[in-house]
Amino acid sequence: MGRLEGKVAFITGAARGQGRSHALRLAQEGADIIAIDICEALSENTYPPATEEDLTETVRQVEALDRRIVATKADVRDFAQVKKAVDDGVAQLGRLDIVSANAGIGGTPHHSEDIPEDEWKNMIDINLSGVWRATKAAIPHLKAGGRGGSIILTSSDAGLFAYENISHYVSAKHGVVGLMRTLALELAPDFIRVNSVHPTTVNTLMVQNEGTYKLFRPDLENPTQDDFAAAATTMNALPIPWVEPIDISNAVLFFASDESRYVTGVPLAVDAGAAIK
Repeated sequence: MGRLEGKVAFITGAARGQGRSHALRLAQEGADIIAIDICEALSENTYPPATEEDLTETVRQVEALDRRIVATKADVRDFAQVKKAVDDGVAQLGRLDIVSANAGIGGTPHHSEDIPEDEWKNMIDINLSGVWRATKAAIPHLKAGGRGGSIILTSSDAGLFAYENISHYVSAKHGVVGLMRTLALELAPDFIRVNSVHPTTVNTLMVQNEGTYKLFRPDLENPTQDDFAAAATTMNALPIPWVEPIDISNAVLFFASDESRYVTGVPLAVDAGAAIK
């Protein structure tokens, strides 16, 4: 018996990266999965978008673990799309117990006064309002189940302290903490727990791209991954440049499982000590 045997988890941004890793880790412990991803390019991003083929690969890997998965192309900026995906998934899988509101973008670095209006709006709409929409769509199903549940919101170390030149990202990720704490209070009577995870840099395409390299090494015209790694290592207390998706997935699993049955309202840094440096 896995730690999540018989449970169903809803995961946003599941086509690849941390979202796919979360889907696989929870499936390994017995959960069936409801998965969504936009699978489209966003102009703010400097890295290639997830594709429908990526989402299909997530499906293949979850099914290879002998778990069920309902995967839908959906945009967290559109509540109707998110709600339909959750409703359809619950109709097919029979219940909902866990929410991993993981979908997000990295954006591009600017001084605050230089952030284009549309980039600010899109960042907040995806990284904060998109998290809220995922919970809004899922909470009625969690309550209807009468079994409690667990909601895990993906924030960032940038939700705990500031970084220069990404105030739109920092603002959104700080907002996720406020949302998490408020939901934890509101949902406690229904025994629905709400927590957040706060990664340092994670080894995914959202981090491993030219835009991030330039953010960390603005002194170089064409910084490389090695240049970025050297700078990123100085940010963490442990002598590593980044963590792996599985490290965040294991934290999500802890919050999803009964091992954390009395843990709610907690921002958990999985950050190699960056928050204390």
